[in-house]
Amino acid sequence: MTSGLDRGWKGSRVAALTSDIMKNLCCSPVPLGTLAGIVLGVAALVEGIEPASARKPIPVILATDIGDDIDDTWALGLILRSPELDLKLVVGDYGRATYRARLLARFLERAGRTDVPVGVGMDIEPKGGEGRQAEWIKEYDLKAYPGKVHADGVQAMIDVIMKSEQPVTLIAIGPLPNVAEALKREPRIARHARFVGMQGSVRQGYDGAPKPDAEWNVKANPQACRAVFTTAWDMTIAPLDTCGLVRLRGDQYAKVRDSKDPVAVAIIENYRAWAASSGEADLKALSATASSTLFDTVAVYLSFSHDLCVMERVPLQVTDDGYTRIEPSARSVLAALGWKDLRGFEDLLASRLTSRP
Repeated sequence: MTSGLDRGWKGSRVAALTSDIMKNLCCSPVPLGTLAGIVLGVAALVEGIEPASARKPIPVILATDIGDDIDDTWALGLILRSPELDLKLVVGDYGRATYRARLLARFLERAGRTDVPVGVGMDIEPKGGEGRQAEWIKEYDLKAYPGKVHADGVQAMIDVIMKSEQPVTLIAIGPLPNVAEALKREPRIARHARFVGMQGSVRQGYDGAPKPDAEWNVKANPQACRAVFTTAWDMTIAPLDTCGLVRLRGDQYAKVRDSKDPVAVAIIENYRAWAASSGEADLKALSATASSTLFDTVAVYLSFSHDLCVMERVPLQVTDDGYTRIEPSARSVLAALGWKDLRGFEDLLASRLTSRP
């Protein structure tokens, strides 16, 4: 199956090669039919060329506010079970730095992936305390993690990007203060990285509402989000228009809930702890039969494929009150604004989370 990344690469090659040919023909009259043939011929040629990145996994960094909503935990599991991706670093973002690092470390250890370094995010608001998955790590000491722990997660992101032989995909599924700080410290990372995030609401809001909402990852820190959205880098987002509709139910959910795969087991343990800590009987009951909304998993999917989504390039402006408004003068981003096959994505998610690579 050709990924969205491959199609984007091939599209750019068609445009570039066609432009070169047209420059050489600019002084000669060429019939319209011949021009069309040239474009089709170039497209056919490029179709037979495989980019180097298609032959090896995509190096990725995950920046996440894991431990608040549960969907980050599902997203981490999906990364670990996606053979297209090579996870180089995980970093907690949006405060509660040690809590998030402990969650990431224990999850990676349970998944048998202590080769992945953990970065401790900036110690900013919200500071201290723990979140709704604290029960799952109540006896876990970050110092016990067998892998590498970077005290400065922002610098670790910069180092991974700048030292990589391949462009790195930065998957950001929370508010963006760490990413904004990385851009501030080393603006050149934008030339060596691609951003894929779960941010925004373009034409639909939460639960498919007909009007956009101030989406949390934007609203929590609009200034940081604006810094990221105005940076000149390759940028793709999963807004509420698509990611706000993803849930596993019935056989899909049961497949993950009942799996013995260590990634699936860790996800369900965290989901139950998260639901129980809410104090809401309805949410605790839900965890027996269905997932909550799995927003962040869509950003992970977009890092390696666009096939199941309707993609559109839109100019988005980040407002001070946390909206992502269409504004013609703003910088354009590639956004997943609809589903071609939502059920197909949910099937893919359930299958990957229960199958070792």
